[in-house]
Amino acid sequence: MDCDTRPIRFIHRGRVQQVCGVAPTRTVLEWLREDARCTGTKEGCAEGDCGACTVIVGEADAAAPGGVALKTVNACIQFLPTLDGRALLTVEDLGGPHAPHPAQQAMVDGHGSQCGFCTPGFVMSLAAVHEDHSTRGTRPDRAALCDALAGNLCRCTGYRPIVEAGLAMFDDPIPRVNRAALLPLLQTLAADPPLHYAAPNPAVGGRVDHFHAPRDIDGFARLRLEHPEARLLAGSTDIGLWVTKQFRDLGDVLWIGAVQALRGIAWRSGDIDAAGPMQAEALVGAADTNLVVATAGSSRWLEVGAGASLQDAWTALARHWPELAEVGLRFAGPSVRHTGTLGGNLANGSPIGDGAPVLMAMDARLVLRRGGRRRVLRLDDFYLDYMKNRLEPGEFLEAVRVPDLDTAPRGYGAATHHLRAWKISKRFDCDISALCAGIRLSLVNGRVEDVRLAFGGMAATVRRAQAAETALRGQPWTEQAVQAACAALDADFTPLTDLRASAGYRREAARGLLHRLWVQTRPDDPLPIRATTVWGQEMSA
Repeated sequence: MDCDTRPIRFIHRGRVQQVCGVAPTRTVLEWLREDARCTGTKEGCAEGDCGACTVIVGEADAAAPGGVALKTVNACIQFLPTLDGRALLTVEDLGGPHAPHPAQQAMVDGHGSQCGFCTPGFVMSLAAVHEDHSTRGTRPDRAALCDALAGNLCRCTGYRPIVEAGLAMFDDPIPRVNRAALLPLLQTLAADPPLHYAAPNPAVGGRVDHFHAPRDIDGFARLRLEHPEARLLAGSTDIGLWVTKQFRDLGDVLWIGAVQALRGIAWRSGDIDAAGPMQAEALVGAADTNLVVATAGSSRWLEVGAGASLQDAWTALARHWPELAEVGLRFAGPSVRHTGTLGGNLANGSPIGDGAPVLMAMDARLVLRRGGRRRVLRLDDFYLDYMKNRLEPGEFLEAVRVPDLDTAPRGYGAATHHLRAWKISKRFDCDISALCAGIRLSLVNGRVEDVRLAFGGMAATVRRAQAAETALRGQPWTEQAVQAACAALDADFTPLTDLRASAGYRREAARGLLHRLWVQTRPDDPLPIRATTVWGQEMSA
């Protein structure tokens, strides 16, 4: 195979594949079906919503079982160069009629397949769950299994037998993916130089497009400065749709996903607004429960690299702030959460993005980098207008800092902090918000010491409700104060009517969320959270 640049190299069907000459924006699904002739993986929505195209991607990871981490991915919106240095597993890899994977056998035994179109995607998601739990000697309960399948759609409404198949597959608890065979191949690929791929773009007069995948942060910063016009790519969960749905020309692409330093998550302490790089005090890991106490006069924060996946970032956030767990599950399906990044969600600037309202309520900061220069900006100040922000040419988002409420030096004294994150959408799982709210309330002796109310879906950008905050700040925490804040929301927002919700519905829903905050936190007879949710009422019944 002749290539002008290093080919894209990844593992598929047990051996290293080399691909060149294809457009940098060719999707993994296109390559599978049209080039590799692996047609078990289906195209349904071509936007990462239905899960028919679900595949498993493996990466070398010393902390993972067997040194290989496996995650589900939507092949329809992932560009082929993002596979470089990784392993691609499809339904053809799981097993045939004579030696099926436990997920496949359980689907057959439980009649989990009807028309069969969605079946390969469900099987891949189930297989990923089986491999994860079987290597740890655990079994998921029904709720956890349903969460794992939230990104897979069955149009035949066959969910009950599919879920029951997922539970039954653990009757055969032996892992099937041979990680020991994958690891040396992945280690071989790791010795390749960083990918700087180029190929002609036949749609634009044979122009040559480039895909840059540097691995070190300084090299990434340098390339960003040298090519400010290049399209920054993180998880491709939005930009992928620009290609598959809008047929947009991306030109040159600079990918953040190969920079390991941008995927870190750590607790830090000191001056949260200091622009220089800091030393991590305690790395966030699966077993991390002991958090470092900040020194006097300093603050402590969770720093999330811009390349950390939504799954990893929100898991770390919810570990310390359990109130954020539900929004994390409802962000999207697992395959989107595995590839999408928190940094990309914020930098994208969608007015209906779910990360910004929550982190804005928590007074998060953004570390922005241009070459060797860093600056720290409050998330409040980042957005200018619809899909417009304060990034300068050649600048990129390096990290997100989320302050710990208990150590923030604000003179709260013995404040009681309440944090809430609520999402309103037509579907519970895997849906775009009609309205998303992040709320932080600090009370001292029954009075509102501080409050931050941030809403998505109410304006051209995610914004704080300044008038409603003013109506509450310094007031006794009473229902009358809440009613005044609800009335003040009309001065804060003039929402639009669209396919997801009417303007009137958004106003009423925002007021309803403030009232929900009140009944959960009122001084006398506060309602437990489970009493204010549909799921809680269902369980009580």
